[in-house]
Amino acid sequence: MTIELVTTDGKFALDGGEWDVTNNIWLVGDDREVVVFDAAHNAPAIVAAVNGRRVKAIVLTHGHNDHINAAVPLRDSVDAPILLHDADHMLWDVVWPGEQPDGAIVPGGTLAVAGHELAILYTPGHSPGCCCFYDVANGVVLSGDTLFCGGPGATGRSHSDEPTILRSIRDSLLTLPDHTIVHTGHGDSTTIGAERDRVLARAAELDL
Repeated sequence: MTIELVTTDGKFALDGGEWDVTNNIWLVGDDREVVVFDAAHNAPAIVAAVNGRRVKAIVLTHGHNDHINAAVPLRDSVDAPILLHDADHMLWDVVWPGEQPDGAIVPGGTLAVAGHELAILYTPGHSPGCCCFYDVANGVVLSGDTLFCGGPGATGRSHSDEPTILRSIRDSLLTLPDHTIVHTGHGDSTTIGAERDRVLARAAELDL
């Protein structure tokens, strides 16, 4: 199984503000089929990276606009279902009124691609429906905006909560081996071990 990175540039918009961002889109699979994790800004760039392979699903780690704003045109181009956790539908509706995802991400389940299974971990906090995806066989987790190189994802805006994201990381991600590679929604990849101490220190500060 391979994990390929595509980056796209655009705007993150929330609570009346806008910020320039570069997003990571991850293609997980082989030379025949892939799952696309997140659909940011530029559907043609993602289609080019897919390069004719079957797309089993377009999996949205959460519903912020910069992770979903290419989802519908990508679906139209590659004929694959869009999956999103139900708790983030209010964020989806801001970007795609009149459209719907094709299915729900169900925590505790798995996604299968190229003979591998990725466990679905529910990690709310950055948004209510954030999920991460753990490939046990390869020791890799796709963290979306839950955990970055440098610590937890941002909170303090609508539908986010710092204690919640810290508990999510502590209870769902820090249980993974320290060598586990973390492929993030923005910026550089990291490992569970590299982020462990700062997450636990902040959780202790908040008496969690």
